Amino acid sequence: MKTVLERCLTGLCLLAAAGMASAQGVPLPVELLPLGKDIGVSSGQTVTPAYEGWYVDDDGMITLSFGYYNRNTEEILEIPVGDANRIIGAPDGNADQGQPTRFEVDRHWGVFTVKIPEGHDEAVVWRLANQGKTFDIRANLHVDYIIDAIAGDANGNFPPLIKFAEDAEWGHGPAGTTAGPLEAEVGDPLTLTAWVEDRGEVNPLFAQFFGGGGGPPPVTVTWFKQQGAGEVAFSEDSARVPAEGGAANTEVTFSEPGEYILRARVTEFTGPATAGHAQCCWTNGFVKINVSE
Repeated sequence: MKTVLERCLTGLCLLAAAGMASAQGVPLPVELLPLGKDIGVSSGQTVTPAYEGWYVDDDGMITLSFGYYNRNTEEILEIPVGDANRIIGAPDGNADQGQPTRFEVDRHWGVFTVKIPEGHDEAVVWRLANQGKTFDIRANLHVDYIIDAIAGDANGNFPPLIKFAEDAEWGHGPAGTTAGPLEAEVGDPLTLTAWVEDRGEVNPLFAQFFGGGGGPPPVTVTWFKQQGAGEVAFSEDSARVPAEGGAANTEVTFSEPGEYILRARVTEFTGPATAGHAQCCWTNGFVKINVSE
């Protein structure tokens, strides 16, 4: 009996049956599409969703990865979950699948995922409306969109690992791992710790150049607000950790009560922009936090 991946590779498993577009050739990064020609404007430009690809989890579920591109050089957009920021076609019917509501400038690869079972026949769409325009990006299971670092080969390089407790299971890749919910109060700093490690194979020449002493270069942990109504301040929004493993600490403070999701992105020296569609070189970790007065 063929696996989900084998059936998809033979073209028998497509969300196209639900009206989803399939790729012809390797997908272009969204910033290279015609809409990306307005680069260099500080504000007033759009944020567009991007579909990064898919892979099959160990449990047989299919994971769809999405990112976005904010064409502004300065303006950060806040788009709450609702009619202007929603997922259509998720198995549970929920418009909130952990997608970001804060959109930093530039291209951001694989910032959240949606899981679907084998045989899911409804189109999964991320809809974003901003600057007077509405954008729909549909997922598909075309072979050109298989995420190499998870489902195949990425030259021996695989995503780094992350967890939020020493005794927790490691997470890796776009879906990574999720912790919480934790409890916090407005104005009171909450300490967060991310344990990270990079087990990917590194080209010796790259290691010598980027690592200095010839060993694997360190990884970088960067914190983002993924969802939440108020402002979020990190004491350290970025830290470097040795590739063989270590912890990165930060204190986070919230300006308003509510439910928040924070994202910790762990990147190798090559980073998301270089890895692109292969998604070999970074991992997401998510922390849910309930903030009270």
